[in-house]
Amino acid sequence: MTQSFAFNVSEYDGGVLAINSGFGRGDMAACYLMETESDVAFIEVGCNSSTPRLMQVLSSRGWQPEDVRYVIVTHVHLDHAGGAGSLMQLLPNATLLVHPRGARHMIDPSRLEAGARAVYGDRLYDKTYGKLIPIAEGRMQIMEDGDTAKLGNRNLKFTDTPGHARHHFCVHDSLTNSWFTGDTFGLSYRIFDTHKGAFLIPTTTPIQFDPEALKKSVKMLSDSRPEYLYLTHYGRVGNVQQLATQMIHGVDTFAEIGEHYKDAPGRTDKIEAAMTQWLKRGLNEHGVNLPVEQSLKILRFDVVLNTQGIEFWLDHRHRWSQ
Repeated sequence: MTQSFAFNVSEYDGGVLAINSGFGRGDMAACYLMETESDVAFIEVGCNSSTPRLMQVLSSRGWQPEDVRYVIVTHVHLDHAGGAGSLMQLLPNATLLVHPRGARHMIDPSRLEAGARAVYGDRLYDKTYGKLIPIAEGRMQIMEDGDTAKLGNRNLKFTDTPGHARHHFCVHDSLTNSWFTGDTFGLSYRIFDTHKGAFLIPTTTPIQFDPEALKKSVKMLSDSRPEYLYLTHYGRVGNVQQLATQMIHGVDTFAEIGEHYKDAPGRTDKIEAAMTQWLKRGLNEHGVNLPVEQSLKILRFDVVLNTQGIEFWLDHRHRWSQ
């Protein structure tokens, strides 16, 4: 891109731009601007603090706020959807496309905020997310499994993909034959790329991690033979079949770690330690050329949240199966 920003923006072929949302450290969470000849859409919107970034990129590309047809959130976790209300206020013609299980939280985000405060604590929540702004029901369209939406010369297909969360869909873009995967296909930070490609890690954050459902969702996405995956964490990746194998192995490993320590004293610390050791081995085998301490510092936040998700699954899975 010729435009200079104080934050990272990556332009891919097919009219897709990844915008660093500003969540956490650099290049941790992406929002996407999808362009056509006639109109545009945002896929993932980050937090309230992300909204000025998205509007800046929109303007730099020559678009007006009125040109945004859709705002799409793969699920309502706040690093993906926390800024939806503040962004929609600035986009008069936009419709929010949302999962059936997530719509009520966009209309009334009070329970969403309470859940996030329980995970992060009030101080970190206020610093990171701020006040969530409700979105009027009349500005939403619920996308059921298999529903489609037209954006210029693109057909967008919405597919229910539980496992990370039960209110999660992925979006297939016909123009690029690619999926926007939210958190269903895990996370892969570009700093860990090597000659072997991307290093992929499952994301099992609270509170609806379901290993079997997640593996089925991953297999469904990979079986469609996409060209690329657009991960929220972070950016575009290829070699989808290889990554699917990594992802399923990682989900199985995390579930096995949870099972092993499910009744152990100090369960949290032991799961975190086992996950950290697994990551150390994986990073080394992948040929990541960073000091191990630096790599683990980058992944520390994910280890903590993943452990919380695994523990919630251990404590609630029997209730879910009834």
